Amino acid sequence: MGKDKFLSISVIGFAVAALCCFTPVLVWALMGIGLISIISYLDLVLLPILVIFAIIMGYALWRRKKV
Repeated sequence: MGKDKFLSISVIGFAVAALCCFTPVLVWALMGIGLISIISYLDLVLLPILVIFAIIMGYALWRRKKV
């Protein structure tokens, strides 16, 4: 996988996770399809995903700087 592709995937993943964490977009979507009971578990899933993509993005930036 190329360095720029690795970085772009991590940035997109981080942006999507941040969008779902900090705005009610995902809550509205879950309400729209009738899965309102899942909302209580969103923090348990989205925050670790956000941290994982932040670590991947940091690694990709570090790798890009190194080479």
